This record gives sequence, C-alpha cells and structure tokens, in this order.
Amino acid sequence: MARAKTIYECSTCGDQAPKWMGRCNGCGHWNTLVESVIGGDAPSAASAAPAPSAGHQPAVPLAELDERACIPMPTGIDEFDRVLGGGLVAGSISLVGGEPGVGKSTLLSQVSAAWAEHHGTVLSVSAEESPQQVSARFKRLELGGEGVHVGGDCNINGILSDLATLRPGLAIVDSIQTVFDPDLSSAPGSVAQVRQCSHRLAVAAREFNCAIVLVGQVTKDGGIAGPRVLEHLVDTVLSFDGERELGLRVLRALKHRFGPTGELGVFEMTGQGLQTVEDPSGRMLGDRLSDVPGSAVAVTIEGRRAVVLEMQGLVVPGAPNPRRSAQGYDQKRLAMLLAVLDKQMSLGVGQQDVYLSVVGGMRVNEPGSDLAACAAIASSVLNKAIASEVVAIGEVGLAGELRSASAVDRRLQEAARLGFRKAVVPESDAATEADIEIVGATNVVAALDALGLEASTYKPIPKNPNGAGGHGGPGPNNQRVRKARQAGQRYSEFSDLLLDRGDNSAIGQIPDGYVHGGFDTDGGLRLVPDDSF
Repeated sequence: MARAKTIYECSTCGDQAPKWMGRCNGCGHWNTLVESVIGGDAPSAASAAPAPSAGHQPAVPLAELDERACIPMPTGIDEFDRVLGGGLVAGSISLVGGEPGVGKSTLLSQVSAAWAEHHGTVLSVSAEESPQQVSARFKRLELGGEGVHVGGDCNINGILSDLATLRPGLAIVDSIQTVFDPDLSSAPGSVAQVRQCSHRLAVAAREFNCAIVLVGQVTKDGGIAGPRVLEHLVDTVLSFDGERELGLRVLRALKHRFGPTGELGVFEMTGQGLQTVEDPSGRMLGDRLSDVPGSAVAVTIEGRRAVVLEMQGLVVPGAPNPRRSAQGYDQKRLAMLLAVLDKQMSLGVGQQDVYLSVVGGMRVNEPGSDLAACAAIASSVLNKAIASEVVAIGEVGLAGELRSASAVDRRLQEAARLGFRKAVVPESDAATEADIEIVGATNVVAALDALGLEASTYKPIPKNPNGAGGHGGPGPNNQRVRKARQAGQRYSEFSDLLLDRGDNSAIGQIPDGYVHGGFDTDGGLRLVPDDSF
C-alpha cells in the first residue's frame, strides 16, 4: 500500500530535496524550498469511476472535428503574419521573448491596433506599465485605440475576469513574469508562479476561444526566463532580437504548432514605430562598399526566404593570446573555420586577432554561409578585394571540403535578382539552373581560388642568418637596427626589413614587390604581393 511522501521543491528553479534546507542546492537561493506532498493510495480497480467535472468535454471521433477552427487569422502586420504562417489562431497561446528595449511592447501595440481595426475587441494587460503609459505609447505611435481595452491588474484572477467579461479575440499579457496567483506564497516571476499563471491562461484561451500572446523576459544568456515548461506549454515561441544601436529587428518562430518554423520577419525601428522591411536583401546591401578587402557576400536561407547579406572580416597582428570576435555569427564555428584555413592554406591566422561581423544586425545560424565567412577572412589576410558581383555559397567541412547547402536554387535566384553575376558554389550544386554564372568547387582552397584569393599569393620569407642578419646575428641589417636603437630611430621606418616580434632584430630582407604578410602556423614569416608594384 503506497504512502504519501513529503518533498521540498524550490520555487525558483524547481529542484527537489527530501528534507527542508535553508539554501537550495540547485540554484543557490535561500528560503525557497516549499513543502509538497506526492504519492498516496492509488484508486482500486473495483472503485467506481469518478464523476466527470462540470467542464468535462467528452472525446469525439476525429472525422467529426472541424479543421477550419485552426485557420490563422491575419493581424494586419505583414511580417508578423509571415512568421506565424498567416496570422494568429483562435484559442492559441503564444510567447514572445526578447532583450529589454528591443521593441516587444512597440510591436505588440501595433498588432493590437491592427487587430482591433480588422477583427474587433482586444485586451492589452500591461503588468509592467500603467494604463496611462500604454495610452501615451499609442499616441506617440499614432495608433488608433478603438476597440483596445487596457488592463493594469497583475492578479491572474483579475485578468481572467476581464477575459470572461470582454470575450476579446486577442489578449496580450506584458509580461508573464510580473503576473501572480494570490493562492501561491512565492513571489511573482518564480517558477511556481509562472507555471501556474501560464497554465490558467492557456485553459482560458481555449475556453473563450481567444488568442493570447505572452511577453517573456530573457536571461543574460538570451534564453526566456522562467521554467522550461513554459515553452512546452505554449503553442508558439517567437524570438524578437536585433542590435539596439541599429534600426533592424528580426522576428523568428522557434516553435509553431500550426505551421513551419524558421520563417523570418524583418522590421526597422523608426520614430513612428516598427516598419516592415519587404526587401531585406536590398536593405542589407544598401551601404556596401565595393572593392574593399575583407568583404564577402553570402546568401542565407530563413524559412522560405533567401536573404543576401554582407560578411566582413578583419585580421590584424595580435598579442600572445589572439582574440576572436564574432558579431551575428557563432563564435565556435568561427574558430573551426579558422582552423580549417590554417590547415588548408597556411594563412597564419592562428597568431592574429580575427574579427567577423554580419552587417545589418542579422544573425546567421545556418552553415550555408561558411564559404563567405572564409572568403571575408582570407580577403583581409591577403589584403585583396573580392569582385563586387560575386557571391559565395557553401558549407565548409573539417577536411576543407565544400558541402552542398539547402535551397541553392532560391539562393541563386535572389542573388540574380539583385544583380550579382557570378556564384561560387559546391561542385554538387554546379548544375543548378539560374540566371547567373555558376562556378563549382570541391574544397575551400579551390573556392577561394575561384573568388580571386589564390593561396599561392603567400610566399615564405627565406631566413638568412648570415647576409640578412638572422636572430641577433652579425649581418648588416642587424647592425642597422642596433645603430637605429642607439640613435632613437623608430623601427617602423625600416620598410625593407622584417623585424622579429620578440627582440626587433632583423630576420629577413623584403624583396621588391612584396610586403609583410603575417606569420605561418609554424612561426615562419610570409610575404604578400604589394599592389603598388
């Protein structure tokens, strides 16, 4: 016969302990363990079946269900509807997450006004702001407020009461971390509060056939704050991000039960709110400079949309511990690509600082942009620009091979639409039909050669310890360095010498037509052709 068991559960992280402790072992918070009872006697097989509850809905045959109940209703914000596969579904519950100040409240204010104009009543619950602040935002954005009801109650019972009274088609709760249930003793934003309030709102959404959108706060790591069960509970999880210093904002669907995920919506923050960007590719390339070393053009896929964007690389001499910095690109993948370049081309980037940036504030998460990232870095190292009408597409493997990317036909069509004339792609995709010249390559070295970044442009400097004056040797070059040191002359004035990084001794003579080009993986010095010759 089973016995009831008492456990203690942390109200912050959900960790369980067999006995009460002052400090939670899971998250380290104090006085967060709450007593709960689990287990107990299971009902016997002979016991009578329990009576159904008042709100019980009996099971019905699948053939009798109407699939039209899940047809999305457009909100009137085109990019928002694109990400949701057409709009919001009645009775669904969605979660929108993003960093503070990125524009979540602005976006949902515009969605509220557009929904009220096309469909009817909207309930906007602002648990973080007063109703007067919400009204001021609507006026600042010049939005019509007819049909929008604003509530400022953080109590979940008050929110459910407004839902039952107004019966809106859309309800927005900003944010779920500030809503609380008075029946729970934990503070708002705790695991227990977020879980309980989200569950009650999900039940209300289906009961009143109302689409509910929750705003979620994010942690310092970029994840949505609160228990993981929150993301499992909702039907849709949307991520709204972008660089606050830049105007572009990107909306993505991380989870969507009513359609595909991965679709991309692009907005631009202006004084009148968020404006949809119908041509993201043209917006990304608007200020691009041609014939500049360190610049390459990639074509990425976001859902069904192909986006052409610029990737910029910068390689400079670094300290003993070289720095790698990536903006809009996975830093671990950048480290892998640098290792491949060093292995396949001996570019010497292992001893230099490397910076990689996706221009425009977008974030690239798919591997089809690997070749463009390698091209941008190699272009900076070689100090040689890539032709402005060329795009690079393909995934780079650890062995340096070039692998096929998804939806190559859509990528090439988008590049051709923007006026690009040539595309370097993996050999397996070279047969794709498109209105653009296609060059296939089997590995990253051949691809960079096709982009005009030949690996042969690097030439090792011969070390001559006698005539050239090797490390500290008696040659004439080191005599020049010693005399200059005594006279206080700057070492940078020796444009014809290569100086050791450690003691500034002359270790090589630069032949005409070449300049210093960095260091090899084994520490050897390399030359780069000087375009001025």
